[in-house]
Amino acid sequence: MASNRVRRLKNLNPVFHKRDKSEDNSELTYELMKQALKSGFLNLSGRGLATVPDKLWNIAEEVNPKELEFNLDNMEKKEEECWWNQKALTNLDLSSNVLTSISKRVSNLYDLTILDLHDNAIIKLPPEIGTLEKLTKINLSRNKLTTLPSEFFRLKELKILNLANNLLNDINPDVSDLYLLEVLDLSYNKLTTLPGGIGFLVRLTELNCSFNNIKELPDDFCNMRSLYKLDFMNNNLEYLPEDIGLMRKLKFLYAQHNDIKELPNFQGCDALEELHISNNFIKEIPSEFCENLPHLKILDLRDNKISELPEDISILQNLIRLDVSNNTLTTIPNSLSTLAHLISLQLNGNPIRTIRRDIINSGTQRILKFLRERAIQEDTAKMDIKSNFPIFGNIDVFPDKFKIRKNHCLTVTMKNLTEVPEEVFIDGKDEAVNMVDFSKNKFINIPQGLIHLSNCATEIIFSNNQLQTIPEFWPSFTRLSRIDFSSNYLCDLPKEFGSLKLLRELNISNNLFKFIPSPIYELTGLEILIARGNKIEKIDATSVGLGALKRLAILDLANNNIEQIPPILGNLKNITSLDLNGNPFRQPRQQILEKGTLTIMAYLRDRIPSTK
Repeated sequence: MASNRVRRLKNLNPVFHKRDKSEDNSELTYELMKQALKSGFLNLSGRGLATVPDKLWNIAEEVNPKELEFNLDNMEKKEEECWWNQKALTNLDLSSNVLTSISKRVSNLYDLTILDLHDNAIIKLPPEIGTLEKLTKINLSRNKLTTLPSEFFRLKELKILNLANNLLNDINPDVSDLYLLEVLDLSYNKLTTLPGGIGFLVRLTELNCSFNNIKELPDDFCNMRSLYKLDFMNNNLEYLPEDIGLMRKLKFLYAQHNDIKELPNFQGCDALEELHISNNFIKEIPSEFCENLPHLKILDLRDNKISELPEDISILQNLIRLDVSNNTLTTIPNSLSTLAHLISLQLNGNPIRTIRRDIINSGTQRILKFLRERAIQEDTAKMDIKSNFPIFGNIDVFPDKFKIRKNHCLTVTMKNLTEVPEEVFIDGKDEAVNMVDFSKNKFINIPQGLIHLSNCATEIIFSNNQLQTIPEFWPSFTRLSRIDFSSNYLCDLPKEFGSLKLLRELNISNNLFKFIPSPIYELTGLEILIARGNKIEKIDATSVGLGALKRLAILDLANNNIEQIPPILGNLKNITSLDLNGNPFRQPRQQILEKGTLTIMAYLRDRIPSTK
């Protein structure tokens, strides 16, 4: 019995015993140091370190060869180790260890630009951290920091600062000295307020203050006019600033689980695409709210106390998801049925009396159909949805110049249109329209008048029409970043389409394409290509095909007729999302596809023939 106990003790995981200094020092081998000075990157992550190996602080001196022997056999090898071929250590990863402190000798690593200390047990930082003046990124998340030394705010080159999951009670106002900061993560701390002067961080694009105890914001908060992502989820905020409209670049706002009682009108927040403000105490939606958010795609208002949705909610023509579940709504406006892109409408948990419960339980499309039918019964002339004839000539269906000027959008959906008067596009040009949306109509051809918007349009949407051909006027469009031609009858694109070098997103799904049109391979700025639901038979992943799209990150080729996946598709290193489901190829097998993009890409790369 005793021998069994000894055997079990010998097999205990060594991570549970107390490390001594010699063990920590042994983790930094000569080979590791040599490699670090070749690449400039040293990775000591996840090694159970209780202290930083001593040799790290003078790593260059440790690696220098003592003598250089000049003979033909080892000259090249020794030459590689010479000081003149070494790189300065610029990237150090000490994450996922059990460090409780950092030595003041960290100042020796004055060339560091990236320092990763996340997932340790660090209680405090030495003042000498402030001497690392070249640092652009530091990750201190998941430690036990209660404060930062004042010297820390001398890191004037810092662009990314992650302090999430610590024990910080406040932030030194000197944070405003870090004026190059672009990303700041303060989530999961114990903050009750943000310092005055934070508004001087005018280059900040992302700010995460979620899971704190913040009750109010400083007066200069909205001076951070470069912010496009702002997260205040799970705090004690009672209001959002009235001048939030100064943040004209704001795209994503997360304010769930707070104590907010009123919504600001968001005037000036034209770029806002996602507003998450569930689990608060909001009672009404301001009348100007819908007019000021022309690009809103996601509106999450669940678990509030809203008793009425305004008829003007129909202005939010880009809305994809609307969640108003668990409020106090008793009726739903018919105008919701005019939201052409709405694919998710959540109404559960409301005392609605005007829609049967079985309809609500049947999902979004059934609810919208009910609202359309009810609108026809109440005011057939106004909706005119059942008509099989185009409403060309009735200029009332088009937004007037005031609405276009307000939203910079030209949006007319679900009106059975086949033509558009040229003066409508001329008005759009005068008001510098950014987005054109004629989805869910009956266009066979794109109106020639669209060319009037060639210098201002950034988004064009003609999804769910009957398009058979695309015009050739694309070289004159100088600002387009997104095009949606999905759900039409297209089988090719004109060669002139390849001139759209700034195009970032192209959706040609649910058409009749048998191949990816060659002009697409010339769209060097393309990041998203959605071509699912066509008849595509073959993928060209060579350097003149998809391989030419160096920025491509999302590729959706699901539900086509592709019989073979070329392994060199795995060389598209920027792909983060790849959907190949619903094709008749045999390899990769379904089990591989189910494991996701990283597995699929690795599988393909492993099958690229060797060049040896």
